[in-house]
Amino acid sequence: MVNLKKSQLNSISNRVKNILHERIQQEDHLILGLSGGVDSVVLLNILISFSLKFRFTLTALHVNHGISPNAEKWENFCLDLCSTHNIPIKLVKLKINKLSGISPEANARYARYKEFENLKADYVILAQHLDDQAETLLLQMIRGAGVKGLSAMPVIRDQIPRDGDQGFVLRPQILRPLLNVSRNEIEDYAREYKLSWVKDESNNDISFSRNFLRHKIFPLLETKFPAYRTTFLRTSHHMAEANSLLDDLARLDSKKCIISDRIEIRKFQELNFLRAKNLLRYDLVRRGMTLPSTAKLEDMIRQLFTSKLDTKLHIIFGDNEIRTYRGSIYVKRAHKSPNKELKILWNGEKKIEITEKGDSVRFLREKGKGINLQKLKKEPIIIRFRSGGERMRPDFNRPRRSLKNLFQEKSLPQWERESLPLLFSGEHLVWAPGIGIDCAFQARDSDLGLIVSWHPNTE
Repeated sequence: MVNLKKSQLNSISNRVKNILHERIQQEDHLILGLSGGVDSVVLLNILISFSLKFRFTLTALHVNHGISPNAEKWENFCLDLCSTHNIPIKLVKLKINKLSGISPEANARYARYKEFENLKADYVILAQHLDDQAETLLLQMIRGAGVKGLSAMPVIRDQIPRDGDQGFVLRPQILRPLLNVSRNEIEDYAREYKLSWVKDESNNDISFSRNFLRHKIFPLLETKFPAYRTTFLRTSHHMAEANSLLDDLARLDSKKCIISDRIEIRKFQELNFLRAKNLLRYDLVRRGMTLPSTAKLEDMIRQLFTSKLDTKLHIIFGDNEIRTYRGSIYVKRAHKSPNKELKILWNGEKKIEITEKGDSVRFLREKGKGINLQKLKKEPIIIRFRSGGERMRPDFNRPRRSLKNLFQEKSLPQWERESLPLLFSGEHLVWAPGIGIDCAFQARDSDLGLIVSWHPNTE
């Protein structure tokens, strides 16, 4: 019996080792999400045992949501545990904002994953296990989720890359090496190795949907179907395969319909309703947007199907929006009008953030390119938004023209024009994003030039 138990415990380690062997390279940096609960404590113990063999760097991350009255105790426990094993740990304290229509636990989970996105590492390691997977699948079924939702949690998940100050930034991948290990196996391991952990008092509160399933539904289900965990896992794998095929179809349709990151209405309307729905859903996920309800998504498709090339459609869903302009569909974060009174004096900085969400203007000095720096400095250099009536002459072969006409010529939608910062020397418009530099200020080969660029935060 003792040998059987040791064999089962070794089996947990071997399952984690096999996943690490498939994914981890030498010198990779792994950050373990350490809550202090039994699952993450066991995974920390296993990862420490393999860190020398696989030669990866291991760090822990503890997220203090500030929800439980014991949150500080959990934080101190994680600090002491990592100190004992000489593992570096990063602490993050979150202030959870209440969002309408979203449960507190879902809200906390969303905030936690936003933290994961900004970590500098190769992998974020999470201790979600087989029982978590079963709970997730059943909850998704109860919510009426589609194929993607029923795929539940993958062992490895890529996070959407983002633009950063130094260009394209890859986010760490999410790795879950315990997904085929049950909660009972994890607790047996912890007791056998005499590990200590903290207990979240909210885990017994069956007003939470996940806890209701855990304490009321699954024990009953197990009396009749003891293998339900593995069969649920098999179902989620089938759904993941189906979802992969739907994504392949969406990628094929996107090659036909999406040009310069915009969906062409005419091409979109040539798809049948289901393929159009699949493409739009895929595009929203690709952009990291929260999907609307099925009814809202289908209503959006119907409106897009009846739009003409000159229709100016505007649909808002959550923090996002869909707009149409000149035959194209724009999917973006909801537009917020900029502060028209904003005026920022440039004093030689390399970067100026002009909005709360991190939109910035950047400056690079280079000889013979951009704006003639000597001419620019004759008057105060100011960044502001449009107020109307601005004019400039970016082309020597064409007369001075209104900024409005120049934007229209570039087919730039109205809502984007209002959000673009402009650079002035005194009252003279010198530079506009997408338009260029006024002829009177363009640098010659012998001039010290200033290259100005616009970097909107697309997150």
